[in-house]
Amino acid sequence: MREIVSARRAGNGLRTGRIEALSDGVFSIAMTLLVLELHVPDGNLADPELLQALGAMAPHIGIYALSFLILGIYWVGHHNQFYYVRRANRELLWINILFLGLVAFIPFSTALLGTQVNTDNQVALIVYAANLIAVSLILYLHWWYGVTRGHLVDAPIEPHLMRTVTRRILTPPLIYVIAILLTFVVNPLVSLGLIVLVQLSYVLPAHLDLHFAARAAPEDAPAGGSQSPAPGDQ
Repeated sequence: MREIVSARRAGNGLRTGRIEALSDGVFSIAMTLLVLELHVPDGNLADPELLQALGAMAPHIGIYALSFLILGIYWVGHHNQFYYVRRANRELLWINILFLGLVAFIPFSTALLGTQVNTDNQVALIVYAANLIAVSLILYLHWWYGVTRGHLVDAPIEPHLMRTVTRRILTPPLIYVIAILLTFVVNPLVSLGLIVLVQLSYVLPAHLDLHFAARAAPEDAPAGGSQSPAPGDQ
């Protein structure tokens, strides 16, 4: 038995395919659940009444769009990390399960915020921001565990890349903490606006995108070749 365990440790370890498949499934379900909180206006309404009803739904639609964008950003970051993390072990599996559990909670925190957005509810925004903080921190734990020890990657990660990705992953939760603190001194909608601005900065092209695009290897390049996507584009 010890020889088998040693052989597995010395070999290629567990494949990441099932982790990525499960992750894609959880993300797709979570992103779909968001739209279920949007309800078509009741009744056979005339155009002016329908426009008024849709206008009343605007805050809910905005929260839906924000959370859909956030989930997309987290999916991109998680997906890109597996360009470097080539193998898995039991610890990484459970880190991913924790990460996905927090991702699956986002539809709830979104619905809570959506129902309270017109009342400037502080607690709802704190729950939403805390959810995002937890997801970001576990995404960083996934990156840190996957690449620092070297047993799950094919080649050592460049120190500059490690620092840049770490900063890119950990900056948003720091801003979310600031957003939570701001709710005690200003209108919670100001904090919500801060959260929106964070997402826009991750959609626009960044230094990492330009840097790695210039060094991108062909899709069929052997493992350990040029490093391509930025795993911190979370």
